[in-house]
Amino acid sequence: MTLRECILAVYQGETPDVVPYMLDLSHWFYHKHQIPWDLSAVHNEPELDLIAFHKAVGAGFYIPQLPAFYDVRYPEDVAATATKSEDESTITWTIETPLGRLSRTRRWEPKNYAWGIVDWPVQSEQDLGILRYALSNRTYAPHWERYRAWVEAVGDTGVVYVPTGYSAMGHLLNYWMGVQNTTYAVFEIPGAVRAFVDAVNANLLECVDILAESPAEIIIMGDNFSSDIQPPHFFEKWSKPYYAEAIARLHKAGKHVAVHIDGRLRGGLGMFAAIGADCADAVTPSGPGDLTPEACREEAGQRMILSGGVPPNLWLPDTDMAAFDQAVLRWLELRASSPRLIANAGDQVPPGADEARIHRMRDLVEKHGRY
Repeated sequence: MTLRECILAVYQGETPDVVPYMLDLSHWFYHKHQIPWDLSAVHNEPELDLIAFHKAVGAGFYIPQLPAFYDVRYPEDVAATATKSEDESTITWTIETPLGRLSRTRRWEPKNYAWGIVDWPVQSEQDLGILRYALSNRTYAPHWERYRAWVEAVGDTGVVYVPTGYSAMGHLLNYWMGVQNTTYAVFEIPGAVRAFVDAVNANLLECVDILAESPAEIIIMGDNFSSDIQPPHFFEKWSKPYYAEAIARLHKAGKHVAVHIDGRLRGGLGMFAAIGADCADAVTPSGPGDLTPEACREEAGQRMILSGGVPPNLWLPDTDMAAFDQAVLRWLELRASSPRLIANAGDQVPPGADEARIHRMRDLVEKHGRY
């Protein structure tokens, strides 16, 4: 079976020849080749060099960075812009509405090869109203020809997940308020937060309906979930209604749904298994995660796909190769209890990772991951 056939077999509840091996190598690849990573740009065309590298090392491709499979449009009375500083070290996103103006800035961090958050612009109920007005009035226009171009470029080397982006709560936590300010807000101005979440999620479901009509096989959702930030009781109140409805709509249209859970797992796997998510992506077992591989399977149940397995620190050249091997082999042992398994990194392969380990994991999966 090809990598593409193996991945789709797992999603379809079938047993492949071997556990599929796929990785998100984007940040590692950008760092290795010193490719500028511009958060203000989108990729209308497939990243052919990145895809070619996946093919060369035998690692399945699955998640494009900043794809433009659909356009997001604001109403005429909202202006949304992204501008870079003269030295290109910062990017500032600005939203101007009839209710007021908001801006947020991120700064390039060469050591981390990432864009660090400079500030949290939503500081008041009035700010939340401005953001609600902008985000709840967006429209979406599909460009499935771009998706098909990615699929053609990837070929049998993998699949192409289509992202929905953050939920309303994800926007607050990750873009506009931060964890601390959002936590205060749900206690201090719960009515305003509720109005924001309900209005923005209703708009996002319009996007979900468009994705339900797409040629994509797998839709990926998520707020960079970590169960210490959105524990089950918090998720139940603020995020579950949106995710449960989105998953139901996508399933009705015949789509599979992955959820990106790249932090703490305890409670998080179970809350998504309960609403029918097909796959938990970026699963990082202990350490540094909080569940062993076996405990991940126990909480997720037999039906949910576990995609992950190797923590970021074990990819680095200064860590023991024997520990890397042990993590891969322990993850592969889960296939004995369920074929709903993908061998992957716990989130991305990090910048500075030992390239030899990409090849080594492929060989270990090929030798020890067969059914």
